[in-house]
Amino acid sequence: MAIGTASSIGLLGLQAFRIQMQAYISPGLPYFSIIGLPDASLSEARERVKSACMACGFRWPETRVTVNLSPASKPKHGSSHDLAIAASVLAAGRMIPHDCMEHALALGELNLDGTVLPINGILPMLLCARENGITRAFVPYANLDEAALVGDVEVTGVRHLGELIERMGGKPKYRLDADHLPRHLIEPELNPQVNPNAAADRSGLDMSQVIGQANAKWALEVAAAGNHHMVMVGPPGSGKTMLATRLPGIMPPLSEREQLEVASIRSLCGTLPLYGIRDVPPFEAPHHTATTASLIGGGSGVAQPGAITRAHRGVLFMDEAPEFQPRTLQSLREPLETGCVAVARIRGTAYYPARFLLVMAANPCPCGFSHTGNGSQCRCTERERSRYWNRLSGPILDRIDIQINVPPVSTLTADAGEARESSADIRRRVIQARAAARDRYAEQGWASNAEASGQWLRRNTSARATEKVNAALDRQTLSLRGADRALRLAWTIADLAGRTSPNERDVETGIQLRTHLA
Repeated sequence: MAIGTASSIGLLGLQAFRIQMQAYISPGLPYFSIIGLPDASLSEARERVKSACMACGFRWPETRVTVNLSPASKPKHGSSHDLAIAASVLAAGRMIPHDCMEHALALGELNLDGTVLPINGILPMLLCARENGITRAFVPYANLDEAALVGDVEVTGVRHLGELIERMGGKPKYRLDADHLPRHLIEPELNPQVNPNAAADRSGLDMSQVIGQANAKWALEVAAAGNHHMVMVGPPGSGKTMLATRLPGIMPPLSEREQLEVASIRSLCGTLPLYGIRDVPPFEAPHHTATTASLIGGGSGVAQPGAITRAHRGVLFMDEAPEFQPRTLQSLREPLETGCVAVARIRGTAYYPARFLLVMAANPCPCGFSHTGNGSQCRCTERERSRYWNRLSGPILDRIDIQINVPPVSTLTADAGEARESSADIRRRVIQARAAARDRYAEQGWASNAEASGQWLRRNTSARATEKVNAALDRQTLSLRGADRALRLAWTIADLAGRTSPNERDVETGIQLRTHLA
C-alpha cells in the first residue's frame, strides 16, 4: 500500500487546527481526488499539485490518487495546503521517504512550474504548530521573515518544490533556478484593498498640534486611560477628526501578547508586511458608506475579518457616524459588549476578536450649523434633524461611555497663554492610570476599567458616591447599563488623579460625561 503523509494548518477565523494529509496511490482508472470538505480553491489544488510535481521530474502515476484531509468534519479552504498535498503525494510515490514529513509542517501555494508562492496567515498557523509540538516547518521563502517571529520552531524557506524534495532526501530531476525567478513570484504583494495611509507613520501626529479644545482633550485622556467608547458632536471644522486621529498616540503601548494578537490578524488579512510588528495600537477609519460585512466581517465560504477586528486592541473611528446605514450601526451592539464577533456561514462559524475603542464623530445636524451662534445658519428642517439623529439609536448611545460636545474654536490663539501638552505627556498619565487599574483587577484578570463588572464597581464604590448614581437613575437620565458605565468613568477619573477610589465629585463628572448630549 503506497501511502504518504504530511501536515498543514487550517484556519477557521483565527482558530487554527492541524490537518493531517494522507495520499494513497491505488489501482484504478487515472483520477486525482481530494476529500475532507475542501472548498473550491482547495479542490483546484489537483491541477496545481500535479503540474508542480511533474515539473520536478516526478512521473505522475497513471492510476487513482486520493488525498484525505483529516479531520474530515472541519471545512478547509484556500491554497495554503498545496505544498503539504504535494509532499504527501511525493511520499506516496516514493520520490521522498514516506515518513519524512511526519513531524514537519508544510505551508505554501504552488504555481504550475513548482514555484512556492506566499500565503496569508503564516503567523497564526505557526503559533498553532508550536502549541501542537511541531518543531519544523517549511514555508514560502517570501514569508520567512514573518515565520521567524515564532520561536521554538525551526523554519525553512523554500522557493520551489524541488528545494523541499532535496531537503527531504529526494533528487528532483528538474528545478528552476530560484535566483532568477520573477520577483512577483517569490515576494509578497501588498493587499491592493489596503489604504496606504492607514499604515503611514503616525509619529508626526501630536496633541500639541490641536488648538484649544481642552475639554475634548481631557475626555480623550479619560477614554484612553479606561478604554472607554466616545462620541464627539460638533460643527464642521471644530477638530473632531484631528482629535480622534491622535488618540492612538496617547494610548499605552501594546504588550507582547497584544502585539502578537494584532500581528496575527494582519497576517490573516495579508497586511503584516505593510505594518510589521509594532507596539502602537491600530487605527481603523471606515468610510460612512461601508457595508455591514466590511465592518463586522463576511464574505462567501468562511467569513473574513472586518474593520472591527482589524481595530482590535486599538481605535475604530467612525467619522460622520449618523451617515452610516442604521443596520450597520446596530451590528456593533454585540461586539461592544462582548469584545468578539461570531460570523456564521454555511461552511462554519468564524470567531474574531473585536476589543476596540470606538470613537464616533457627528455634526449637530445634517448641515452642521445648528449649534453655531444662534443657529440662524442652519438650513435643516426638524424632520431632517430627527432622521439624522435617529440613526444613532438609544441602545447604541447607551453603550458609549463618553458623550461630549466639541464647540467651534473662536480664535486661532485660543490657548496662546498656555503651553499645549504633547501626546507624550498625556500618555505618561494614561500609562500610570492603566497600571493602577491593572494592579487593582489582578485577581479578576481585567486590563482596564471598561472591563470591570458592574457588581464589583457597586460593591467597592462608597455609599455616598453611589447615591449620585441612584439619583440619576431616579430622574431616568441614566439606564442601569449607563449607571455602571458612569461608575467605570468615575474609577478612571480617580486613577488619573492618583486616588485609590472615586469620590462624589468623580462620580458626578462621570455622569456628566455620559449625559452631556442628553
